[in-house]
Amino acid sequence: MTERFEKELNEDKITILEEFYSIQGEGFNTGKAAYFVRTGGCDLACRWCDSKESWKPEEHQFVSIKNILKRVAETSADTIVVTGGEPLIYNFDRFCELAKENKQTLMIETCGAHEYSGNWDWVCLSPKKQKPPQSIYFQKLNELKVIIYDKTDLEWAEECANKVSDNCVLFLQPEWSRFEETGKVVVEYVKNNTKWNVSVQAHKFLKIP
Repeated sequence: MTERFEKELNEDKITILEEFYSIQGEGFNTGKAAYFVRTGGCDLACRWCDSKESWKPEEHQFVSIKNILKRVAETSADTIVVTGGEPLIYNFDRFCELAKENKQTLMIETCGAHEYSGNWDWVCLSPKKQKPPQSIYFQKLNELKVIIYDKTDLEWAEECANKVSDNCVLFLQPEWSRFEETGKVVVEYVKNNTKWNVSVQAHKFLKIP
């Protein structure tokens, strides 16, 4: 991480691609209103990523955490969802500390490949084969959500599911660009493996952020 990044982080700032108030569109909390904070920066480069503009952190601005929380307070949101990019390439301890002072419920979606930080009410792990999660995440997560691009991803999903607790909710999510094909694969697999649930990107059907 560059000297500039270290300085900015020490000043209670995080790098942001976008922030907005909307509805959670996928996974266990589908349909819940939440304020979304999408960080800039990701080192995974998934071929099917729908936010490639987030990959290079130096292309995004550092934003004061306190200013983000002021904008949250201007909405009706009682929940903040942090996503990316990959948010945990940064340390989120300070962000969570300040957000908790504002009585916000805090949720994060992460690949789990970087050091764990923050105080979260809900952790969704979306693991990627090219950079597997650190073992600590399997002790922390509430939700495992695996993106299915082709049938080989089902093996990866089962490998990850074998490491979670009994309280973790399991989701398979069809990759959007191949939804016609992957949707059928996921539905049939869940019908035969009922510990899993289907996650659909409802926000794309609703055409909302």
